[in-house]
Amino acid sequence: SSTMTKHPKTSSATKILDRITGKRPEIRQAIEEHKLNSQIAEMILAARERASLTQTQLAKMVGTTQSAISRLEDADYEGHSLTMLQKVAEALDQRVEVRFVAVTSGSPRRRKTSRRTAATK
Repeated sequence: SSTMTKHPKTSSATKILDRITGKRPEIRQAIEEHKLNSQIAEMILAARERASLTQTQLAKMVGTTQSAISRLEDADYEGHSLTMLQKVAEALDQRVEVRFVAVTSGSPRRRKTSRRTAATK
């Protein structure tokens, strides 16, 4: 017989994360940061491979070292700078886009009441 606790099956990644992290925001933030770093690394690698370039070739075009390109393509690397990403994108005849996207949890953490709304109450 198994001594493991059986959890109800769920198809929601959010519910699974909530169960594992206990909804602790610092853990959720670390997971989101790792996910973003991993996505950036994957984009750099894919763009370099589409351009049929080696890390060394891209490094020369960007004015950096092969090891720096290797770090940028590492999912665990946390030091991405916008300046370096722009240099890499330019070398690959692309551009960097940064977007602010609403989080699914609803309203912003700190929402100030507008003066008009406050004045009408």
